[in-house]
Amino acid sequence: MNVIDALRTRRAVKFFSPDTPITDEEVKELIEYSMLSPTAFNLQHWRFLHIRDAEVRTRIREFSFNQPQVTDASALILVCMDLKAWNKNPERYWSHAPENLKRKIVQSIGDIYRDDDLAERDEAFRSCGLASMSLMLASQARGYDSCPMVGFDFEAVGKLVEMPEDHIIGMMVAIGHKLEDPWPRGGRLSLRDVFFIDKFN
Repeated sequence: MNVIDALRTRRAVKFFSPDTPITDEEVKELIEYSMLSPTAFNLQHWRFLHIRDAEVRTRIREFSFNQPQVTDASALILVCMDLKAWNKNPERYWSHAPENLKRKIVQSIGDIYRDDDLAERDEAFRSCGLASMSLMLASQARGYDSCPMVGFDFEAVGKLVEMPEDHIIGMMVAIGHKLEDPWPRGGRLSLRDVFFIDKFN
């Protein structure tokens, strides 16, 4: 499936077949595709937590308004963010670069994110959003359906999975084979409602 077809056919599936397993190798492959997503300064803030344990998924479902996709989907991925990725040996992100360029970039990373919690958080969310969409498109291209999820108690799930203090959850992505077709695609705004040239007026 090419990327345009994946974009056109991807839908948020709510009901998954509980009897269609996905292998660990397939999940790893999907995560590797997601890791090709861009990030500012190549910081790669994302951290993917594959929830395999049935009991843990049952608990997460309790924190997710009992949404069935949490337990029924073949895979459940917490797409998380390391807020302090910029300050954890940032040289590693530029190990391939000439030394003088690496020094300049690492200096810029510190200058931008040090003492700016909002910039730190915003950048991590941008990275998480891009990686999550890549995960869903890669799943679609591989014949799987998916569902992005934010309808859950973030704090409770974070405690359950022992989230590090400097990490936050961006969203969950359920992956599997749909049990039934989703509702018809919702109304979309027209191009003229959302697309402008040069200025908003």
